[in-house]
Amino acid sequence: MSVLVLVVDDEPDIEALFRQQFRRDLREGRFEMGFAGSGPQALGLIAAAAGRDIILLLSDVNMPGMSGFDLVARARTLRPDVPVVLITAYDDPGTRLRAGESGAEGLIPKPIDFALLRAEIERRLRAREATP
Repeated sequence: MSVLVLVVDDEPDIEALFRQQFRRDLREGRFEMGFAGSGPQALGLIAAAAGRDIILLLSDVNMPGMSGFDLVARARTLRPDVPVVLITAYDDPGTRLRAGESGAEGLIPKPIDFALLRAEIERRLRAREATP
């Protein structure tokens, strides 16, 4: 079963940024990354990923159409096993509270601290390897 990290953000340069930051991991096949520019597109990727282990769904909070908060609930309906971490430029107590209430497992502020994100992915990879 392949391991997948899904990134959802409407910023056009986000895919190139993530691919650059995780190029060694991607080249070594430690995990794959999928990218969506909207909530509905992300839901399509989740539905198409049946049989694949999605270890993390990273979603921007503010996107046109469907917010990251809304995406958490809809993603959990499709795949309750998928952990969701939200990304936001508005790292304030209200946003943190709403993220938790939506079912997100965490919140990463923008600009993204890729060392923190790498640690999150590593933690999830180790947990996956420890599960029989």
